[in-house]
Amino acid sequence: MTSSRRARLARLNLIQRTQDVVLITIGVLLAAVGLKCFLLPNGFLDGGVTGISLLINRLTGISISLLLVVINIPFILLAYKQLSLGFTLKALAAIVGLAAALVFIKMPVVTNDKLLIAIFGGFFLGAGIGMSVRGGAVLDGTEVLALFINRKTVLSVGEVIMYFNILIFGVAAVLINIETAMYAMLTYLSASKTVDFIIQGFEEYIALTVISPESELIRKTLTLKLRKGVTVFKGKSGFGKRGQVDTEIDIVYTVVTRLEVHRIIDEIEKIDGKAFIVQHNINDTKGGMIKRRATHG
Repeated sequence: MTSSRRARLARLNLIQRTQDVVLITIGVLLAAVGLKCFLLPNGFLDGGVTGISLLINRLTGISISLLLVVINIPFILLAYKQLSLGFTLKALAAIVGLAAALVFIKMPVVTNDKLLIAIFGGFFLGAGIGMSVRGGAVLDGTEVLALFINRKTVLSVGEVIMYFNILIFGVAAVLINIETAMYAMLTYLSASKTVDFIIQGFEEYIALTVISPESELIRKTLTLKLRKGVTVFKGKSGFGKRGQVDTEIDIVYTVVTRLEVHRIIDEIEKIDGKAFIVQHNINDTKGGMIKRRATHG
């Protein structure tokens, strides 16, 4: 590898890491606004690990910051087993950062109107989660659990999260009251729609189609370094910046989980910063390397 290429890769790594830090920081601050300015002062709940933490906090008075870290620990360990060390460290930093923000950053209570609390509390919390995912991390371990269960069962990620939250809302209805559970559902819907909007889809799988003169190196990186299954299509250029083109090309196609997309694209851009990458949302997949990974844990 030439010195110029090494310098370029180092520069790209620095830029990508800086972007990740900025996105995760913004995500943490937005989630803190949702919790401190809306949900916490008014005793509102949400879904996922955050919802469990809010529920226990309301029933026992234990610090929400402590609960967020402690309850997320099993999911962080699961992320390390199922995904990667880099993702795990980012998720841990984001969750600890949110806990610290709730302790050290003072924020005013914006409103006492229950409908506004549910809608905007969910909006800011969802925006925070979405920005964190864009930065390659998570603020709530529920999705990691959902991915794990999906690989072991026939349930989709969306179904796992839905059942998980139904359980939380049911417990809230029994231990507190039905009205609180109903507002929690509204908060969750607001948060989930905001997450969908920010990260462009809540599907588990994303198909990537990559067109690049460096297709062979990209294929080797995906298969040997990242351990992803790929399919190579034979294609022919039709029209480009230089006009009509009649050149045979290899088109690399792979399917990955949404949490892995960020890292995959980073690796592709290190090889070819001008690679043409198309992302397709996929509701589910069957067979191939993704299911084989599930079989072998």
